Formats: sequence, structure tokens, C-alpha cells
Amino acid sequence: MLIASLLVNAGNIRCRDNTTSSKKRVIENISHLLATNTEAVTADKIFQALLERERLGSTGLGKGVAIPHARIPGITHTIAAMMTLESPVNYEAADNQPVDIVFGLLVPVDDSIHHLEHLSRLVTIFRDQQICQSIRDTTDPEIMFDLLLAIDDD
Repeated sequence: MLIASLLVNAGNIRCRDNTTSSKKRVIENISHLLATNTEAVTADKIFQALLERERLGSTGLGKGVAIPHARIPGITHTIAAMMTLESPVNYEAADNQPVDIVFGLLVPVDDSIHHLEHLSRLVTIFRDQQICQSIRDTTDPEIMFDLLLAIDDD
């Protein structure tokens, strides 16, 4: 799985978002960003699905990264969006560290295999501190997309 191919283009990336002050607001903002990629489901339904998934346990990986994700009825392919935050927020992550990198992922209900493959690849990428620092240092979505393409090539 190529991370950049999930994002499709730089339009699905928001750098240094300064409108988030809470976990709930992060999930709301990523829901709106994800919703721009499908007519099959609204931002409100995405928001509810992501919140339901969070109730099962935080999708905050640790080291400042969260991957809110959900299975969504009605979509036919994986949809992704990414945000970095100007100010980290409490996300109830496993290590109790605030989050400033958010990668949202929606998968079709019946696509378990790809869902797990995508999550595994994302976790591997975001565990690399050098990659995360490069992501944090990037302020332009186009440059971020190019960075993610380069990561995919490695």
C-alpha cells in the first residue's frame, strides 16, 4: 500500500491546522476532509463512525500520531486524509502524549484485508521518528504529498 496513493493528491492534506483544540474537533475536521472524497456518506456520518470507533479504544498510536479509522457502509474504496496540527491536542493516546499528526482512514465494510494492511503500513511509517519530524516540519500540502511519495518509494 502506498500512503500517497491513498491520499490521491495534496488536496486531501491540511498542514498546521490551527482550528483544533480537542480530540473531538480533530475528528470533526478530519471527517469533513474525508467527506470531500465521497458522495456516498456525509461528514456527519463519518464523524459518528469515527467517534464510535474511538469508543472502542483510542486510535492515538503514541509519539504524537493518531489514525482515526472506521468501516463505512456504501463506500467502494479506501478514502484517506491527513492533517498536521499547529498545536498538539490531548487525544488519549497510549503514551498519554498529545497528537499533532492525524491520518484519517475510511474503508468499505467488507474490506478487512486491505483495512489491516493499510493500518499496518501506516503504523510502520509513523513509528519512524525521522519521518514524523519531516512531516511536522512541512507547511505546504504539495510538499507534504511529495514527501509521502518519496516515503512510498523507499
